[in-house]
Amino acid sequence: MRGGTVAVIGGSIAGCAVATAVARAGAGQVTVLERTRGRLADRGVGLCVHDERAVELRASGALPAGIPSHPLRQRRWVVRDDAEGAGGRLIWQQPFPFHSYHWGLLWRGLRESVPDTVVYRQGETVTAVEAAGEGHDRARVRLADGSVAGYDLVVGADGYRSVVRAALCADARPHYAGYVCWRGNVDAARLDELGGPGDQVPEAVTTVCFPGGSCVVYRIPGPGGPRVNWVLYAAPPRDGQLRLDDPTSFPPGALTPALAEHLDALLEREFPPYWRRALALTDPADTFVQPIYDLEPARTAGGRLLLTGDAASVVRPHNTSGAAKALQDATALADCWRRSESFEELLDGYHRARGAAGRELVALARRLGRAQVERTPAWSGMDGDGMAAWWQGQLDGAPGIGGRAMAP
Repeated sequence: MRGGTVAVIGGSIAGCAVATAVARAGAGQVTVLERTRGRLADRGVGLCVHDERAVELRASGALPAGIPSHPLRQRRWVVRDDAEGAGGRLIWQQPFPFHSYHWGLLWRGLRESVPDTVVYRQGETVTAVEAAGEGHDRARVRLADGSVAGYDLVVGADGYRSVVRAALCADARPHYAGYVCWRGNVDAARLDELGGPGDQVPEAVTTVCFPGGSCVVYRIPGPGGPRVNWVLYAAPPRDGQLRLDDPTSFPPGALTPALAEHLDALLEREFPPYWRRALALTDPADTFVQPIYDLEPARTAGGRLLLTGDAASVVRPHNTSGAAKALQDATALADCWRRSESFEELLDGYHRARGAAGRELVALARRLGRAQVERTPAWSGMDGDGMAAWWQGQLDGAPGIGGRAMAP
């Protein structure tokens, strides 16, 4: 299939990957519509990609070479135990074959790889999308200025609040998981101020375990040098400071004093001293909190509309698969494009290729969330054998976290 006009709604990681993929696969004109003006904000800052997924994605061209990353080799699970010292007590260690990335540096590498033939328009807010088949054979996109344009294919890469998903699956809504995640990052050099044993394994992810939650801490590359990224999952404050009826967040720099006090109290109560001090080094401008949601719409394609990334499925972050999944979606779309003779065949093939993959990721991440936040074990009484069995119970037959290999 050659030619055709494609609108990609959203210009972040998924949007750049999709635009590049379909342009290389043979689309006639690809236009990216991104609502943000200027450089996109660093969303969450740190993320990881499984080494096997990275090999697969580099081979497909979805993951450009040369993007800075940091190797991770093991995951260390620790609990607070004052008798064991400031760094806590190690209860389990497992292989962790991933590389970490800085969101902004990954996006920049993907953005620079978008072909010059693609029109990347910023400051364009899409207010509505209309599927084909409702009196016209092309999908329609309405912008905030009132203008409407038709396209042979509209790809939703517009995240968990997707306008495209609303047009394709009007009844699909993100479901609140019952807990929140706090995120932050700090200059890795500042950990030298602390001394002690905590960060002596820079190629390790440390998971701090406590009743009713857990926190992962790992290094990432940064524009100004290495940084330490952390993600803490726990029950929300009970005083109504967060809206939980709709996906939302308090972005970096917007934490209220009451939210900051809540986080400080949690760290003081539950964390080994070293890790409490490490997280406390984070500047408020680099800290934010967001409720956790998930979603699996019934359809990922139809009516000349197609969903990718978080627009297609919202997966809790425990699975460490978000970036890889978005790049796999782009790869699958390009493969389907090359094999299809019509847009209808393309849409059907993409849904068959990626619909089940999204549902599987959502289900696994729900199991991980229950075990690591909602129904945590008695961590302090666990040993290596008990942790290994507990972990396999979460996987429930899945090969691991980070996503599966794509079907040939």
